[in-house]
Amino acid sequence: MDDLADFRNAVQTWVTGPTESMPSGLSKRADDVALVVLVEGDSDRVAIEALAEARGRDLESERVVLLPIGGAMNIRAYLSRLGPAGLGMDVAGLCDANELGYFRRAMEHSGLGAELDVSGMEELGFFSCDADLEDELIRALGIDGVERALAAEGDLRAFRTFQNQPAQRGRETPAQLRRFLGTIGGRKSRYARVLTGALGSAPAPRPLERLLEYTAS
Repeated sequence: MDDLADFRNAVQTWVTGPTESMPSGLSKRADDVALVVLVEGDSDRVAIEALAEARGRDLESERVVLLPIGGAMNIRAYLSRLGPAGLGMDVAGLCDANELGYFRRAMEHSGLGAELDVSGMEELGFFSCDADLEDELIRALGIDGVERALAAEGDLRAFRTFQNQPAQRGRETPAQLRRFLGTIGGRKSRYARVLTGALGSAPAPRPLERLLEYTAS
């Protein structure tokens, strides 16, 4: 919906722009948003959207905004503006396991909690992928499942060529797959949707399932 896109763009401009002044009308737009889910990158957004669609949900109609923040180091800037010390919005999030520290410190700094552990973060709607989204999806589908998805997308031959590169020889296949998915711009986001869709009725990775459950609470 256009109003949610306007909200998303306004927040990103507020965080990344040359001034810290709140964009005109942003507070009013925020009143129409039920929940903001802060994710590291666009592939996370795509995977959550795809899983929601597979579960018969329309996050936009539920007024849930998925907001990529351009990397975990930006989480404090977003939470300071959207959280208790800023607009006071309901927020949730998803990050990679090795970025938990950034998210935890930002949550504590913005007033969302104190001395948070993983369980405490999850109670507040913040979940982590082990080790990242691609790793979660590869483990959920298995190597054969991911390679079937690559074949369906016409990328299996390219992956076989990639596996034979000197830098990839001797590496485990899951590590090769993770690297392959990140070698070309846009591939991560494309396969976030493809691999999430390939799960069918099978359980999705735990952090995605838990986050989606949280958005409905």
